[in-house]
Amino acid sequence: MSGNTILLVEDTPSLARLYKQYLDGEDADVTVVGTGKEALAALTAATPSLVLLDLRLPDMDGLDILKEMKERELPSEVVVVTAHGSINVAVEAMRSGAYDFLVKPFNAERLLVTVRNALKHGSLSAIVKKIIDVSRDSYFGFIGSSLAMQAVYRTVDAAAASKATVFITGESGTGKEVAAEAIHRQSPRKTGPFVAINCGAIPKDLMESEIFGHVKGAFTGAHAERDGAASRASGGTLFLDEICEMDLALQTKLLRFIQTGSFQKVGGSKTEKVDVRFVCATNRDPLAEVEAGNFREDLYYRLHVIPLHLPPLRDRNGDVIEIARHFLVEYAAEEGKLFGSFSPEAEQIIGEFSWPGNIRQLQNVIRNIVVLNEGDVVTAEMLPPPLNRPAPAAEAGPAAGQRPEQPPDTERAAPVAMASSGDGDIVPLWKVERDVIERAIEACDGNIPKAAAKLGISPSTIYRKKLSWESEDVEP
Repeated sequence: MSGNTILLVEDTPSLARLYKQYLDGEDADVTVVGTGKEALAALTAATPSLVLLDLRLPDMDGLDILKEMKERELPSEVVVVTAHGSINVAVEAMRSGAYDFLVKPFNAERLLVTVRNALKHGSLSAIVKKIIDVSRDSYFGFIGSSLAMQAVYRTVDAAAASKATVFITGESGTGKEVAAEAIHRQSPRKTGPFVAINCGAIPKDLMESEIFGHVKGAFTGAHAERDGAASRASGGTLFLDEICEMDLALQTKLLRFIQTGSFQKVGGSKTEKVDVRFVCATNRDPLAEVEAGNFREDLYYRLHVIPLHLPPLRDRNGDVIEIARHFLVEYAAEEGKLFGSFSPEAEQIIGEFSWPGNIRQLQNVIRNIVVLNEGDVVTAEMLPPPLNRPAPAAEAGPAAGQRPEQPPDTERAAPVAMASSGDGDIVPLWKVERDVIERAIEACDGNIPKAAAKLGISPSTIYRKKLSWESEDVEP
């Protein structure tokens, strides 16, 4: 952690001294301030590696400091400190960009684990930013060249070389196990085993045996000794899918295993030690599960070292057709069919669908088309439900009190009135759209993510359109 700097923002002198004492053994320079004004001044003078931010300060709300840091786009990691009654505020801070939170009172070990994880995350993020942005249309089982997936590929590149635990989140069907395998295949452990356990698919009475194994006679049906996933994954990677489904009692044993690398088989007394790299995943919000008491807070801190979020298919602009074409060719070959492409109308329907089931749903749809139809081109008539149902009129918009399923694209977000120039001629919609986007970027001082948020669209949409405008000197 050499070269790291920590800004501790705490208005209670006794607590500030205590926290600084906890951090004395760390190889980091710690600066202590007691007010929000002093914190902002320190952030202006120098950007720290990590900010330990008390949310209740005498002169301002800690969330205001966090928002200021976000507006300045400071690369510092932020860990917020709050009291038991303000956990909801801490969760809100996480959603606003904080890396993690600590609930008072906490001991030295809890603080040090959190600080080390945050600094590791910051270090890896810096590495990712230095990696040359080379666009890839496929990557270790992933298909797609969208900006959202380029970020995923770069994070996997950076995280793979480490032994640090990776915590993958994302909706069902987004490819969390594919990401885990990509991390393993890119890592120094790639010649070792990759063992996957789905914590939601195995009865909780059998889960301990699945992970740690059992000795003969440990329970009814245990006719012979059996190695668990922990033993089989030694020297490689253990992937725990749907980790938030794990029983609380087993979470305690898993925590000890992660901390020590040792365990005992069910019914056994011999302690075994293994060398395992952990990767876990969930389709739930792990912080919400901690708050609800379904997931151990200390286990969360141990596992949440390198977060990796997989975007839903609806946010991967342009990837849907790429993936659909890949599966069409693959499934046609498997089924002995001639399909090789989609009609323009079919591609438009597939590209505009929201895909709530993500890639898994897309795979099923393409398989359905290939099995039930004949030909070499997939037409709109071949599309199964719900793709063959007419979409609601765009003018109608969402029902009152409802939000749209996905952020509207600029084609819908841009003014659609008959904009006219000074001489009364109608201005083409693409010119109106371009003018709106460029004005938004200028108003946000060139900050494209901020402009996208103001327009209610995805940043990747703006990047895609800017690329189109810059590379083609013709109307879209």
